[in-house]
Amino acid sequence: MDRHRARLAPAWAPWVLAAGPVVFVALFFVLPVAAIVARGFEPSAIADVLGSSRVRGVLWFTVWQAALCSVLAMLIGLAPAYVLSRYRVPGRRTVLALVTVPFVLPTVVVGSAFLTVLPGSWRRSVLAMVIAHVWVNLAVVIRTVGASVAQLDPALGDAAATLGAGPWRTMRHVTLPLLRPAIAASGSIVFLFCLTSFGIARLLGGPTRPTLEVEIWRVTTQRLDLRTASVLALVQLVVVLALMGAWTAVQARSSRMHSMRTVQHLRNARTHRGRMLVIAVAALTAIIAITPLLVLAVRSLRTGAQQWSLDAWRTVFGRPAGSVPGAAPNDTAPWESLITSLRIAAVATVIAVVIGTLAACAIALARRGSGLLDTGLMLPLGTSAVTVGFGLLITFDRAPMDLRGSWVMLPLGQALVALPFVVRVVLPTLRAIDPGLREAAATLGAPPRRVWREVDLPVLRRAIGVACGFALAMSLGEFGATSFLTRVGNETAPIVIARLLSRPSQLNLATSSALATLLAGATLAVMLVIDRLRGERGVSF
Repeated sequence: MDRHRARLAPAWAPWVLAAGPVVFVALFFVLPVAAIVARGFEPSAIADVLGSSRVRGVLWFTVWQAALCSVLAMLIGLAPAYVLSRYRVPGRRTVLALVTVPFVLPTVVVGSAFLTVLPGSWRRSVLAMVIAHVWVNLAVVIRTVGASVAQLDPALGDAAATLGAGPWRTMRHVTLPLLRPAIAASGSIVFLFCLTSFGIARLLGGPTRPTLEVEIWRVTTQRLDLRTASVLALVQLVVVLALMGAWTAVQARSSRMHSMRTVQHLRNARTHRGRMLVIAVAALTAIIAITPLLVLAVRSLRTGAQQWSLDAWRTVFGRPAGSVPGAAPNDTAPWESLITSLRIAAVATVIAVVIGTLAACAIALARRGSGLLDTGLMLPLGTSAVTVGFGLLITFDRAPMDLRGSWVMLPLGQALVALPFVVRVVLPTLRAIDPGLREAAATLGAPPRRVWREVDLPVLRRAIGVACGFALAMSLGEFGATSFLTRVGNETAPIVIARLLSRPSQLNLATSSALATLLAGATLAVMLVIDRLRGERGVSF
């Protein structure tokens, strides 16, 4: 057996495969983050920045809004998570797919949708930001907690009912304690995402209540205060790493508990009232997921209080940029930004998928150090996109790698954001391949290269296709790093949407809605392809 393993994967093979991903992450992630830390790690600078009442207010607001969003997402998402994972519901797979779409939508599309949906007095307020964060992160709660609900042993609930416990008492004393690790894990994820959110906070939070992400962007791009931005990025990085450590511990505990349970088969509600309640929860969940997107599409057809027209769509596809109210002569036209987004997203997808697949292969084959490699490659997931973009900007600004103004910076930043998701998609597939198949092929005399081609590659093709879809969807809507790295004349669609929203007029608002609708449609198309490739009920986390 050991001889076959040696033929299939020599001890040095994982490290050869890991060389490219390690160099890529070290050069374009670790080095830029280290540059931020180096600029911010001055006792006087840290004391001065953290001593500012404005900075303390930004930190406090960032934390409490993330905590509030996490609690609300849990309260709203637990019922759909339980219903959609335990009961047979008409259109259940469609509802799960609809719930997943907001999570992968570009944040600028989410911001545009809620600027359209919410009443005028609610726009650009803390309330608007909280509602949008909860809407986006419902998918995290429903998917994460739902996976645990599906693994609950039905005998436990049946035993409680036999002993006289009603549904609510069984839920309180049996179900919820067993789901506590999954609830804690999903709450940690939502808190992390809300803490590092940029697009939603920038568009909906308003100028008077910035989050830490928005403040880093503001002091860098508007005040050119790199000293303050470096300290803020360092503080955020410390907080995020602490959260990542807590998240890992909760996941480990959850995994141990789940290993003792069986998979729950879907069941029908036992009473007519129960069936109506299950259908109502599923229907309400679908309405919540789809309504903002439908309103956004309708808003793209309104260029006045009582006026319906296709002017916004004509502006997107044909009218020159200078004809848009408030547009500068050198502004990127909406249709050009779509082409730019697709071009840059394609390059970012290739980079992320190649690097991520090599990394997943190295982790799967490594006998030692696989955990360290896996954790290191996940760091970009726990670091804000604003920090990544800011780090790239201040690192590659001098010879021999002066990339200022180069279009290459954009796909590099977007690939870093997408890389952890590629690894998470490909790695489980590699680990699921039966080692006996490889060993049988080696026993029959197949060399390692042919074993890879005949055994691993056919299985990996679908996973790589899913990874391509994820990377493309994330790159199309990436906003945080892109806000730092984009240049006039090379703006992506999310940047143009934000620009249109910053220059209020009926036509600009309708044009931003039309462009956001196109981005949402592209994301939906990508998700449909992913679901088809997976042959499953949707995307899991």
